[in-house]
Amino acid sequence: MLPDIQFVQRPGVIEFGWGHLAAELLPHTELLRAATWTLTNDAPAALTYGYAQGPGRLIALLAERIAIAEHELMITGGTSQALDMLCKHLSQPGDVVLVEAPTYHLALRIFRDYKLRPVMLPGDQQGVHVTAVATLVRLLRQRGERIAFLYLVPSFRNPSGVTLSAERRAELARLATALELTVIEDEAYAELWYDLPPPPPIASFAPGSMLIRLGSFAKVLAPGLRLGWMQAPSSLIQRCVSSGMLDSGGGVNHFTAHVVLALLRAGDFEPHLLRLRNGLRARRDTLLAALARTMPRGVTWRPPLGGFFVWLRTPPTIDTTALLPIAEAAGVSYIPGERFYAGSGGRHELRLAFSLLSEADLIEGARRLGKVLREAG
Repeated sequence: MLPDIQFVQRPGVIEFGWGHLAAELLPHTELLRAATWTLTNDAPAALTYGYAQGPGRLIALLAERIAIAEHELMITGGTSQALDMLCKHLSQPGDVVLVEAPTYHLALRIFRDYKLRPVMLPGDQQGVHVTAVATLVRLLRQRGERIAFLYLVPSFRNPSGVTLSAERRAELARLATALELTVIEDEAYAELWYDLPPPPPIASFAPGSMLIRLGSFAKVLAPGLRLGWMQAPSSLIQRCVSSGMLDSGGGVNHFTAHVVLALLRAGDFEPHLLRLRNGLRARRDTLLAALARTMPRGVTWRPPLGGFFVWLRTPPTIDTTALLPIAEAAGVSYIPGERFYAGSGGRHELRLAFSLLSEADLIEGARRLGKVLREAG
């Protein structure tokens, strides 16, 4: 029989590789209440074909919440579906896509599906270097190459946890406007901050430019909902909603959209989000304390201020890709850093996800990983 879910738990292995939410962090009660209300009170609208842009009531609520116009917003099937849709509308095979180093590894897979060529941008703890963006855009265009867009995760980036500073967001927005560069900001983790919220979105610094913002309910509610939203210029929204797929099938995940609408209207989202942040913060703190006790000298990391991940750097003598089968034989797994790079890089880095594991597993997993790294060094 085929599996029901993506996650695979291997016996005896502590799985740091999966950026999923633990079952106890999911809003079971709130979603049950919202689904029951929807089927009891809103079934005719929720169970038919949906408006291509998404349910008008949900769009109105979200537009008010994030302070944008309704004609600049559409409901999506989550960030992955939105990114796939944007590749279809904005790119051609062979185009360049500018990405951060490191970047979200599964976005790279989507770009490769469309035969795009990712080119990586340097950065630091304040995010991507905007001067490097300017230099590279001009160089590529002088060589006759077409740049489809710049893709980045500006808040609590997957995998590194880095957040793009407010100054660089404003600078990037001005640059994108001047160079007519399309920017896609993936804000999947923006609401999962632990101490302070991230700076305003890049799109807020230059309204009217080709600055596209993707939001998702996968990380803040549940990934199985497959629901998100896209903020973009109204001309692009209309291109997307005029597709044959939406004309035929209607708005994506229409019933789910009505359930999320009911949850938001009931006032259940903000209390859940607070509990979720607290639960993730506790897991982060547990993992950071365990790493401090167990990691050998030369292994470094920075405490993430939001999101799901801790990004480890190892000494140059340790290749995290080659080490993975040894670690898994010792009962602990992770994602090697090279998967987050379009070309070379990442061989001395690795990503640990703390969102799925219990505190006991986080502690034991850190101990096992520390032992493996110590023996490898």
